[in-house]
Amino acid sequence: MGQPGVRLLFAGKREESTREGNRLVCTHTDPILRLRVESVYEAFDGLPVVRRRSQVTNEGNSPVGIEFLSSAMLHGLADPQNYDRELRIHVALNSWMAEGQWHTLRPSEMGLVENERTSRSEAQAGSIGSWSTEQYLPMAMAENLKLGLIWFWQIEHNGSWYWEISNVSARDNYADDVYAYLGGPDDLHSAAWKRLNPGETYRTVPVAVGCVRGGFDDAVAALSRYRRVACIRARKNNSRCPVIFNDYMNCLWGDPTEAKELPLIAAAAKAGCEYFVIDAGWYADINEDWSPTIGSWQPSPSRWPRGIKFVLDQIRQAGMIPGLWLEPEVAGAKSLLAQKPDSWFFMRYGKRVLKNSRYLLDFRNPEVRAYLDQVIARLVNEYGVGYIKMDYNVDSLQGTELNADSFGQGLLEHNRAHLAWLEGLLSRYPELTIENCGSGGGRMDYAMLSRLQIQSMTDQEDYRKLPAILVGASAAVLPEQLAIWSYPLANSDADQATFNMVTAMMCRIHQSGSLDSLSPQAWAQVTEGIRIYRELLRKDIPGAFPFYPLGLSDITDSQKPVALGMRSQTRTLLAVWRIDGPAKTTVPWAMPNSKLVYPVDLGIKIATADNLLSVEFPRTRMACLVSA
Repeated sequence: MGQPGVRLLFAGKREESTREGNRLVCTHTDPILRLRVESVYEAFDGLPVVRRRSQVTNEGNSPVGIEFLSSAMLHGLADPQNYDRELRIHVALNSWMAEGQWHTLRPSEMGLVENERTSRSEAQAGSIGSWSTEQYLPMAMAENLKLGLIWFWQIEHNGSWYWEISNVSARDNYADDVYAYLGGPDDLHSAAWKRLNPGETYRTVPVAVGCVRGGFDDAVAALSRYRRVACIRARKNNSRCPVIFNDYMNCLWGDPTEAKELPLIAAAAKAGCEYFVIDAGWYADINEDWSPTIGSWQPSPSRWPRGIKFVLDQIRQAGMIPGLWLEPEVAGAKSLLAQKPDSWFFMRYGKRVLKNSRYLLDFRNPEVRAYLDQVIARLVNEYGVGYIKMDYNVDSLQGTELNADSFGQGLLEHNRAHLAWLEGLLSRYPELTIENCGSGGGRMDYAMLSRLQIQSMTDQEDYRKLPAILVGASAAVLPEQLAIWSYPLANSDADQATFNMVTAMMCRIHQSGSLDSLSPQAWAQVTEGIRIYRELLRKDIPGAFPFYPLGLSDITDSQKPVALGMRSQTRTLLAVWRIDGPAKTTVPWAMPNSKLVYPVDLGIKIATADNLLSVEFPRTRMACLVSA
């Protein structure tokens, strides 16, 4: 029936031990196409999660076209005749400046309507291009309310991916199964047809799949344990959660100069920051648009009259580690790098791909990687940079046709070459911290985050919306990797400063704002927040698990209070935000010995009784931290 999967014959299995657990490989063969298909399951000791992928080898004499190859298939998710009553799908929309917006939906609300027969539709989510999280997070959950079980998955890829939930019948078109298909790029959804020549092997992107009793919080806890055991490779600088200052947000806005940076450096050091990052624009001449000129990565003499190394040295002398912004995967259309041959760039229909005034570099080309290796070596070895904010402000969409079977296969091969390049960097520079940023959370996946230490959560410029983004993003990224802005404005009062700080203190502090010109009231709250974070809170973050006592938040609802908990072996921390809603918030909370940690001097009152915590704010747009 045009479905070679139904022909597969079981050919054996093998098991082997790994560092974290064991691996099972099941082998099937297709006697007609002469394919060997291997299903790989990696288990991790003590975790209800397996990492799953597939690979197929052409053992015949003729090429075979690969249209679909799943990374994982789940079956029996719900009663095939009652799934709309039993099943709830948790899916996260992830738009620019509105990341991590989770929704809990019935299958019918996503298009999978019960009809007793095989459905011609599905509940689905996916992404096409190199911004892997431009529309959705590459994870979801399927909760069976009747059974009290929740399945969850995480697609670990920095490019196109797709999942669907639907039903299928064995005979007579009457549905007898509800399944989930989980995978990476394929022919239908991302133009990723693969020509598999004799002797070649093609492998899918990995997917983590798990199942626990309970609900959303339990699934996030299991995924968090899995991420710490199986995903994080560059752990060193995450274990102590240093405070990072970045000069962009509500501060210099991509217009740095020596004169502007020096007072900020002094203020950041005085406030207790440990890294100081110069963001975009350091290479562009004054009054020049910094976006279309990127690629050469040479400091602008008009911005740094004594050289950028002088300013970086001032950062070190102030006791902080210096960092620079970089967007290495592109060449500005007006840059010297754009003069390289077409083989350096993504191509479609015989033309270079131009996105957001940038050409896209193709990391399959060894000359591209060698060029960028030289750039990184100069920043680290000559300038003494210890932190790189790697941004990525474009989306490749389908991919590239150059030396590829299809657009999507060209993108997949580029994605994998990019990951290998990152691994090489961190191998050569083990002390270097690299931040993952894609216009904020546009590439917030665990292909990238298994290599890089820290994730930029969002570009959101309204601090009142950050808590709702933080709550959702905390389900997708470990707290020790999730960096949140704190950017009090120059005219901010104590309430605004503490609102900003509470948001950032739950995970990783990305301090910004005009620290050198804050009011005394705001300055006192910022410095006190950083002190409490450094002395009291951050030691617990690398072992903490998020939980959601008020459920998941909605960035469009400013009347509803927002709450996020973090639970470690030694401390339970709760953040509560009042935006524009009522003064009093009640939170389920079975911890009577709780205390207000921050801020303690703005009239916020807390009380516990009957497994509830009440928090009363005297004014709107306030926030606090409670510890137990």
